[in-house]
Amino acid sequence: MDLVRRQLLRSACGGLVYASALFPASRALARGAAGDFNFVQLSDLHWGYPGPENPDARGTLPKAIAEVNALDPAPDFIVFTGDLTHTTDDPVERRKRLREVQAMTKDLKVKDLRFMPGEHDASLDKGRAFGEFFGPAHYAFDHEGVHFVTLDNVSDPAARLGEAQLGWLADDLHAQPAGTPIVVFTHRPLFDLYPQWDWATRDGQQAIDLLATRPDVVVFYGHIHQEHHRMTGAIAHHSAKSLMFALPAPASQPKRTPLPWDPAQPYKGLGWREIEALPAQARYAITEVPVQKGAGT
Repeated sequence: MDLVRRQLLRSACGGLVYASALFPASRALARGAAGDFNFVQLSDLHWGYPGPENPDARGTLPKAIAEVNALDPAPDFIVFTGDLTHTTDDPVERRKRLREVQAMTKDLKVKDLRFMPGEHDASLDKGRAFGEFFGPAHYAFDHEGVHFVTLDNVSDPAARLGEAQLGWLADDLHAQPAGTPIVVFTHRPLFDLYPQWDWATRDGQQAIDLLATRPDVVVFYGHIHQEHHRMTGAIAHHSAKSLMFALPAPASQPKRTPLPWDPAQPYKGLGWREIEALPAQARYAITEVPVQKGAGT
């Protein structure tokens, strides 16, 4: 596929978003303007998952790390949008899995790493173990003229951001100069994709209303283990695939159970996808490539 880099979103095993510009050419990230850059998103690693839906459960994360290390140009930073580990009731095992993920991600050549939890990491202890290894669950940072915000909609087992975090978000947005592009990272979708399967944030509309006061906003999330694109007004929302197993499309089957591994199509639903994006029209042309591409398998 002939990819237009200035309008490119590239996604891969676990949701690798490789973007040199997320906003129209007239905005801060136009090619040639100060602020041109790229970053990587990885999501839903589910380290420790024991199910037959991925017989290479201990191999996909190292493969993803190898793929990211091979990117040229290298990304400016890497963000992990939650579910670093698979849930466990054992607090000792939970910390063991978090420690293992922390150790493996040190093999990444890019050292600017941003982490946030998923409900598998945080809901059973309100994020305490996650915080011990990876720090705050919500925060903001700036990079090349873009303001990035990570929101925590998982530490509360009721899937809420909560009044305190919404107040923090309002204050944070208010402090940004007019016209500053905003990129939001979150685990669950902020909008009601399919609440029956926990694919929603109960007070997410309040966050969307706050974000809607800004002219340029893009949201990246995980949790649903599949590609999905949605516009809420002028805000574009893009989901990342999982690194561990695929999940069914909303309401396509009675229960939200992982899709079975297909030996004839290994890594189906977990592989590279290249997306040529036209943000103004929210149109995407998608090509799937096997996950083991470039990973030495």
